[in-house]
Order: sequence, then C-alpha cells, then structure tokens
Amino acid sequence: MSYRGQGQHRGATRGGGPSRGRGGPPGQGGSSRGRGGGSDASSTRGGSGYRGGGGGGGFGRGAPTGPIIFQQNIPAQVPARLSDTNLSSLVSSFGSLRVSAPERPLRPGFGTAGRPITLRANFFAVKIAKGQQFWDYVVSISGPRATKEGIKIRVFELLELHPQYKQHASYIAHDKSQRLVSARKLPQPLIINIKYFDEGKTRPDPGADEYVVELRLERVLDTNELNRYLEGDLDARTHDLAPVSSALNLISQSYAVKHGTRVGRTFPKYFYDKPTKPVALGANLEAWQGFALSIRPAFKQLMVNVNVCMSAFVTPGNLADILFQFSRNSRGAMPTLPPKMVKSIKVRTKHLGHKKKLYQVMSTSARNTYFLDKDKRKISVEQFFKSTHNITLQYPAELPVVNIGTKQKAVYVPAELCIVEPGNAFRGRLTDQETASMIKCACNPPHTNAESIVNIGFPSLGLSSPNPQQPQASSPLGAFGISIDNEMTVIPGRVLPPPGLNYKVGNARVANGSWNILDVKFHRGATVASWCVLVIRDGRSTFSGPDDTRLTGLIDGFANKLRRSGMTIPNPRPAVKAITLVHPGQEGEGRERSLDVIRGVMATAGKPSFILVLLENRDNAIYPGLKRIGDVELGIHTLCMQLGKALGDQRKQDQYFSNVALKLNTKLGGVNHQLDEKAMRWLKKTPTMMVGIDVTHAGPTSRSGTPSIAAVVANTNDTFAQFPASMRIQAVDPNKESKEMVDELRDMMVERLLLYEKKSGKLPQRVFVFRDGVSEGQFDIVLREELPEILKAFERMGTQGRPKYRPKLSIIICGKRHHARFFPTDSQFAVQNGNTLPGTVVDKGVTAVFDFDFYLQPHNGLQGTVKATHYTVIYDENVFGADEIQTGTHDFSYLYARATKAVSLIPPAYYADLACERGRCYLNEFMVSGDYDRMSSVGGKKSKEEEKAAVFEEARKAWGNGLHANVKDSMFYI
Repeated sequence: MSYRGQGQHRGATRGGGPSRGRGGPPGQGGSSRGRGGGSDASSTRGGSGYRGGGGGGGFGRGAPTGPIIFQQNIPAQVPARLSDTNLSSLVSSFGSLRVSAPERPLRPGFGTAGRPITLRANFFAVKIAKGQQFWDYVVSISGPRATKEGIKIRVFELLELHPQYKQHASYIAHDKSQRLVSARKLPQPLIINIKYFDEGKTRPDPGADEYVVELRLERVLDTNELNRYLEGDLDARTHDLAPVSSALNLISQSYAVKHGTRVGRTFPKYFYDKPTKPVALGANLEAWQGFALSIRPAFKQLMVNVNVCMSAFVTPGNLADILFQFSRNSRGAMPTLPPKMVKSIKVRTKHLGHKKKLYQVMSTSARNTYFLDKDKRKISVEQFFKSTHNITLQYPAELPVVNIGTKQKAVYVPAELCIVEPGNAFRGRLTDQETASMIKCACNPPHTNAESIVNIGFPSLGLSSPNPQQPQASSPLGAFGISIDNEMTVIPGRVLPPPGLNYKVGNARVANGSWNILDVKFHRGATVASWCVLVIRDGRSTFSGPDDTRLTGLIDGFANKLRRSGMTIPNPRPAVKAITLVHPGQEGEGRERSLDVIRGVMATAGKPSFILVLLENRDNAIYPGLKRIGDVELGIHTLCMQLGKALGDQRKQDQYFSNVALKLNTKLGGVNHQLDEKAMRWLKKTPTMMVGIDVTHAGPTSRSGTPSIAAVVANTNDTFAQFPASMRIQAVDPNKESKEMVDELRDMMVERLLLYEKKSGKLPQRVFVFRDGVSEGQFDIVLREELPEILKAFERMGTQGRPKYRPKLSIIICGKRHHARFFPTDSQFAVQNGNTLPGTVVDKGVTAVFDFDFYLQPHNGLQGTVKATHYTVIYDENVFGADEIQTGTHDFSYLYARATKAVSLIPPAYYADLACERGRCYLNEFMVSGDYDRMSSVGGKKSKEEEKAAVFEEARKAWGNGLHANVKDSMFYI
C-alpha cells in the first residue's frame, strides 16, 4: 500500500488508546482496502481537540511570510470550455432527458454558494488525433504454469525480445497479463512460440519450457464515441466507455510499466529510486517516491490525473548484511527475516546472476544443510559451492542458507551470495516508528508536490513531449496519436463560509475550520452513575500505589474537567485497581494471560457507567483485548488514556482531558455541540435519518479467510449527535467485483430504523445514506445490490400491523481513495502552509460530465497537501440542488463529536469507519496473526478454500453474538 503522498495523518486519538489504521496496518495493506488502507498520508479527517486552535492560520496577521504558491507568478486562466454559457447549456440539455430510478441522477446544476476562487488541479489535458482507432487484442498464453502471474509477466518480457513482436513494438502497449492494444492492425493469426528462461539468464537451458502466445483481435476501438461523451451528447451518455478508457490507461502507463516498479493492480502506482533519493525508514526499509496516473473524462476535455505518492521498499544490499541487521532479534538462533519481508524480496545470485523470488530463510547454515547432488551423494551446501563454483564462503556457519526454489523443489543458496536489488516493494506491516517516518517524508507542502508532479513525474512516466535532450523512444503515446499538455489545468472553485456553532454555555468562534472554546458546557451533559479506574502496568510502575498523589491528582483533575464541561459525576473518588502485564512487550500466550487477568478484574467492577483505563504504554494486543472485553463480553464502556499524555504539564493535561471528555460524553449519550438554527434548517425541515455505511477487510497480515466487517450507523433524533451502530461480519466474496457490498444490510437498516423510532417516537420521512469505501466502478453495484436491501428494510417496517412505510431515499458515495489535488493560485486563497482554504468546493472542470458529483474540503490541512472528499449522488428521491447538498454536507462536517474541528469526511461515514475499526479489535488475533507467523488452529491438511472456510468459521465463533446489549445502542466506538 502506498502513501498518497502528502497530508496530515488522520490519527485522531481514541481516548488515548492506540491509533488504528484502517483495514490493516498504517501504510501497508489496509482494508486491504485497506482499505488500502490504512492510514492515508495524504488526508486528514480532522483530529480531536477540545481547545483546538485555528491551526495553520491564514495569510498575514503576524505571519512573517506568506504561503508558497505553485506557479503564483504565472497567470491562471480558466479555459473557455468552462464558461458559464457552456456549462449552462450542458445542464439545460439534461432537462430533455427523463431519468428513471434506479438510474444515477444527472447533475441538476452547478453550485453558486460561497466565494469564487481560481485553482490549479493535478489534471492535464489529453489530445487524441481525430479519427484515431485502437486495435484491441486478447492475449492467451499456453504452457506449463501459464496461469501464474509471475510466469505471465516473464513470458511477456520474453515476448518483447522476440523478432516477430519487435517489428511492431513501437506502436504496442500491453498489461503483461492478457490484453494488448496496438495503434495499427497486426497480422492475424499472430502466434509466437517462446522458450522460457529466467531473468538474469541470457538464453534458455536445454529442454526449457515452451509457451505459445496468441494475439487474437477482440475489437476495434473508435474514439468518436468518447468525444461525443466529453461534449455532453446525451445519446452517448449510456455508451460503455470502459473499453476505450481502459485502453487509454494501458497506453498512457506503458512507459511507466517498463521503467518503474509497479505497486497495486486496480489503481497502480509507479515508483523510482531515481531521480529522488530514497529515505530510510529503519529495519532495512526505505521510502520511494512514485506517481499514480489515470485517464479521466471531463466536460469537453479528456484528462490525465497525475499524483505523487510514497511507498516502502526493501533497502537493497547483500542479503548477508540484511540478515546481520536482524540478528539481534534471533535470540541465539540463526538470523532470520520477518515473514512479510521474505515474501517481498527477489534476489540476484552472485555466482550465476539469476533472479529468483526468495521463498524461505532456512534455520541451518551452509555447513549444516545437506542435499543429494546429481550423483545422489550427500553433500553440504558449503562443500557444493566450493567444489562446483570454487567459492569459499565467508560465513559458512554464521548465516543460514535461503531457499530460492519452492517447497517441493528447494534450491539452497548461501545468503552471502544473494543480492537484494532495488525495486522490492515491501508488502508487510510497518511498525509505528516506520509509519511515523513514512508520514514525515510523505507530508510535503502543496507547492513541493506540484513541482514533483510536473518536473519529475512527467518525464518519469513518459508523458512529456519528446525533445532531443530527453528522448522518449519507448513511449508509444505519439504512435497512438496522443499528446499531453504539461501544464496543470486551471479550474473555478468556491469557498463556503463556516456554519455557526453553539454550546449550552459559552461561545465558539470558527476560524480556519476549527474553533477555540473556553469555559463552555456541553449542549447536553451525560450523567455518570459510577466509575472506576484500572491501571495497566507494563513493568515500569508509574505510580507507587492507589494513593500516589500523581494518580489521585489525575483522577480528580479529570473528574473536575467533566463537571466543568457540564457532565454529572459523583463526588467520591472511584476505586482504583491495578494489573501488571504478564511478560510485557511480548505477544502470544503472555498477552492472553494478561487479558484473562484484566477480564477477571473488570468483571468484579459491577456495572459502572465506564471504566477509565490508564495505559502505561501502547500495546497492539492489550488495547484490542480491552475493547472486546468491554464491548462484547461485559457490556461496559471503556475509556483509555495514555499516561505519557495524561501526566503532562497542566496546560497540556487540561487539553488532553478535554479531548477525552468529548468522547466520554458522546459514549454516554450526551451532545457536545450543535450547529446554529440556520445550518440545522436543512436537516430539521422534516424528520431525517443520516446513515453511514462502511466495510473494512482483512489486510495482508491477516489469516486467510478472516471475515470483512460491515457497519451501519444512523442518528436517533433531530440533534444529529448520537449515531449508534449495527455491525456484522461477512465472508469475502470470491467475486472481487462485489466483495465490498454489505451482506446483511436489510437487517442492520431495520435495527437503525427501530432505534430511531424508539428515541424519536416516529420514523424518519427522509433517509440520506452516505456510503463509504466503494470505487467508481462499483456505483452501479451499490444500486443493484444494496439499494434493494435498503428498500426491503423500509418494507419490513410496514409489516405486522404497521402502516406502509416508504421514506424518500438518497444515496451519496463518499470517495477518499482518489488522486485529485487542488492548489491555490493566489496567497489570499491559501492557508499559511499553502493549502486551499477550509470550505473549498469544486464541481467544475475535473468532475464528471453527467454524474452529480463534487469535491469538498471542509477541514484545514495542517500538514502536507490537503485532500478533499469526492462526493457522488447516485440515487436521489429527495431531489437535491447543488448548493443544498454541497452546503449541507459542508456544514454537517462541523458536527463530528470528538473534535473541535471540521472533518474531511461527513460524520455518518466517518462514524461507520470508526465502528468498522472497533470491530477489528474483536477479531484482533485473526487480523494481525500474519505478523507473528502464528499457526492456524483449524488443523489438518486442507485446500486453500477449505482453510479459508475453516478460518472464517473460527472467526464467526469468536465474534459470537457481537455487541453486548448494554452498549449496542450507544456510540461505544467513539
């Protein structure tokens, strides 16, 4: 998983508990969506912060210098295609087309609210020669193991060396898998025989495997339909652009495929160790800069979107040196590598120059590893390399041999004869320290990223126009009649004003997407009937005992903060219990025994309103275990604090207590703050339920078969402050297209509707669904699979003597996994670090031609390059206007309960994400088992599918009935 280069780490703390990446580890694999997962270095959803502060600040007013603006001295002229006349004509033409559900609605118009601004966007105009055609071929490969991805890739590399192919190479692009696009018609039939040999060799061995590659013409792609679509021709709206757009992506990426290291399949990114210098992350990992590119249609213009990103790679070098670096963790045994690093490495052997994937690091040295040579004689690896290759090993007994073959056919090579070359993308989980280092190097200011895109990305990706100084001989763009403008496009945008906010007592003044609050009281303070304190010691023993003045001062200080904030809390100091972890710092059985002790102590606490858990250190097993015990087993709210933060100086301690108070009041049913009457009018004009839906998936370090977790959250009344959650686990669908869809959506929606009715005394007349985590290619799948389930939930509410129930429904997709970035063109439109102003909205120039979409950035990008959320209305019975949905979404972003900042993702979707992350805690031993190479407990010899099914069943039993009844109607996850 790559870091899409550049923005503040999301990381709002969760009561001081460990910050969780999504879908797996920060930076690697994420929900696998990780969601890509995991923490994205290019965006922030706002952090927690009771006293908040304005953050980055605006230009001027005490600032010694203004923000640095990319190309500030170059005039920024909005292109004529985006004139008001052209855009009005486009929208007017939509009036002649009647759209019937469940078709996606057409754009109703463009927003006008807010202050107009001019922006640059990392999109570049693409021109295709008039009448250009592409010949689209299906590639079939037959031969031994021809379906294996690695074999396919190598066969394509050998195909490029074949004379029959080379004569056409200058006007061909392919995906190294099954598709090839040509600018000219190729001979038919075109069948090429390939003799296989590994990378690093110069010729095939006698008896080498043979492969037959056949190129079969599938279709001829005409760009005329694409041009009609771009012009807004309604007859072209339903034309399937996927074949021609995917061909254009293949062509535009063909140079990068040859010259960069590709990471990712669906949304590939290309990385380079030059011209930028890799940055060390520690533990033999380094960060490389790379670039993502994709072809995007916009009104009257085809665009290529180019963005900078970062990802972790294995530091190159001799494998022996790498093993010695890890030897300190070997505890006297042979040095080894983490399993995920082994799977990430391809080595070149010094004695033969062959390139092979590293299969396994053995536990025996070259002196003690034996095999049968060709004469069936037992010989050690050390003896073999001396007698066969005349190589005297430097470390025959100190280092292990490695297997560069397979389990069935091992090939043992001494580690010192293996070279790890540049370009091995790391496919494991980064540690907290490595993640912090990655975020630091990825968080570049906007002007730096913009310059990298234009000055480094374009030539690296082969997008620059050819010139004598930089020949691009292997880029086929010219042969396909394609040229790309090297200037970022200029677009219009607007800045929406912040909404008014209020508390029960005190004022909140919004500046730069956040606000300071002094001496305020929550809008509705929750009541604490009783509470207790649990100190989790990990061997350091911060406190001398329950009467330690620092401990009693912390407890009293937090209680006083809650009272001053408007919460009701009993006067007697709560009971304090302490637990010392078994074998601090170790995973496995020691942690399980520690959790058993914690479980026993918590079970004796009765039923307090909450337990305050004081953690002396972060722990990736204890925190999830605590949450599972509290949420699932005992039904007790747990509130975690990190003592390193809680015991700071008085000013910092007060702010930290304030942050935690925001969460506690929300957990216990309180309301922290509200929007003013004007901002709430859109929501309150008729009973409305705001729904957030999300799914998170197992990451690369999870056990195969680990389920996905789906969450549905919804408000319970017209304060729009309380969003309890329904949660389910679901098996990963083998059909990759639909694995993101929610299996039990109907039942979860019914749960949310019943609770709304219970709390409000009525059912909502409008339902707004904010669906997180689906890609553009899955919009129609949501309409096909999830929309019917939502409608069935409405039907279910109208049975058993109830009147028929059918509220007006709208579904809005929230897209965060995109590469669109916007850059101010003038310092007056920027915050101090050069980012766009909070409230920036874009719905022209780089948005869809027909779809109802917009980009919105309510928050202040405090670090790196800020990223807006891409919203698309895909179903709309409420008939939103452009200003209505844009302003409403923007204002609601100020209602996030645990922050005094606007957040980048509308709170219902954000809450669904948090609920999914909490669900990961309940299956922690499945989610992170790959890191510790734990063996599956399902046992026996099973096929991969049987193993996955067994693991899922084991996880289902561990999940049990899900949330405890005592917490299920609360915001336990906040």
